[in-house]
Amino acid sequence: MTSNNFPYSVAERLSFLRIAGTDEEMRAANILLEEIEKLGGKGELMEFDIPAFDVKKCAVSVKAPFEMELECAPYYLGSTPEGGIDLKFMYAERGLPEDFDGIDDLSDTIVMVNEFSYDVYKLLCEKKAAAFITIFGKHWDSDKNLDLVPRMTRMKYFDNGRIPGFQIWAKDATELVRKGAETIHIDLQIEDRKAKSHNVLATIPGTDKAKESIVITAHYDSVAIGTGAWDNATGSAAIMYIYRHFLQNAPRRTLRFVWCGAEEIGLLGSIAYVDQNPELIEKEIKFCFNFDMCGTVLGPNLIFVTGGDDLKHYAEQYCREVGKSVDIKQIVHSSDSAPFSDKGIPALGLSRGSKTAEIHTRNDIAFPLSAKQLEKDADFAAKMIERAANSARLPVDVGMNDTMKEALKKYFLRDKTTIKEDLEAKAKAEAEKE
Repeated sequence: MTSNNFPYSVAERLSFLRIAGTDEEMRAANILLEEIEKLGGKGELMEFDIPAFDVKKCAVSVKAPFEMELECAPYYLGSTPEGGIDLKFMYAERGLPEDFDGIDDLSDTIVMVNEFSYDVYKLLCEKKAAAFITIFGKHWDSDKNLDLVPRMTRMKYFDNGRIPGFQIWAKDATELVRKGAETIHIDLQIEDRKAKSHNVLATIPGTDKAKESIVITAHYDSVAIGTGAWDNATGSAAIMYIYRHFLQNAPRRTLRFVWCGAEEIGLLGSIAYVDQNPELIEKEIKFCFNFDMCGTVLGPNLIFVTGGDDLKHYAEQYCREVGKSVDIKQIVHSSDSAPFSDKGIPALGLSRGSKTAEIHTRNDIAFPLSAKQLEKDADFAAKMIERAANSARLPVDVGMNDTMKEALKKYFLRDKTTIKEDLEAKAKAEAEKE
């Protein structure tokens, strides 16, 4: 990035690795505070605890019937005993119950699966798997074009137990199956610790409707690779532009700006905000606008509707009135609006996609972005928020319909029981039979 145009200059300042809980994330938070003060506003930090992990050792190798060292990256879940362990190797394809037909005890086995999810991990824990492997990339990928990096799961995974996990290259996974790997040695030493992350907060009081609030969110942390220029320096810059707009144009309703930390490791910043502000959530905040990735030269424009049909129709009608081409999706937006919606607060996630840009890789850089487009995206959003903030009544009421409640339940994994709950239910059922 080379432009001094606002808000592009804000995105430029934020485009560096800023992993949750690190000094670099704190540096990014201070940049946001500086930008708020330069605009004549006042910001503050909201501190919260997050989990953090130090990897002391991570190694995977084939011992029989051939020998092979595997490049790997760990999941921040479980560790092996000191010195590592030898395990049987099993390829379970999708990791579904039918892939384990007749097998109940995998305590001496490391299981390789094509893809990883909560359901897969839960089943592996139920089967007492000693460890697991997931496959990364395509067979032609390597460290020349991609990066194997440690991976964090949502904390809900921990309810099922903690077993060691690794990612390996697809080309190596192919060789394991092709050559008939039988014995795998793994050694993974992970130490848990606590770290601190921060939300950056700024508020613009409303005039005659100040007791009703709209919350405007974007995360400012990044993953461990790339510069995080698109994801999500752009969203953070966009809401800084919106903040500037409303400093100059006082809204009727109060606007609460939240630059969220630790989004990339499980929406922890927005969850902390919701948990620490129950009075605001219950009585004052009525609407949420979230920004996650804007400003790409090539489109399309996107709006994620987390709410009912009335909210979707509102977004559709507004875009039609202003002549904006937008792909509107009625889903739970996997971003910082979700914890607010989980409390019944309707949310619109404004974004701009691109088939030519990438996130969560080394390729999340400035090239696909445009200062002109980022300002255009932010200006569209500011006017949409202004319409809601100054309306006689908000366009939709607080609350979620049954369909979206179920979608939120699934998103936050509340329809998934833990092993402990499964065992308790089973024991209760057996006791009732007796």
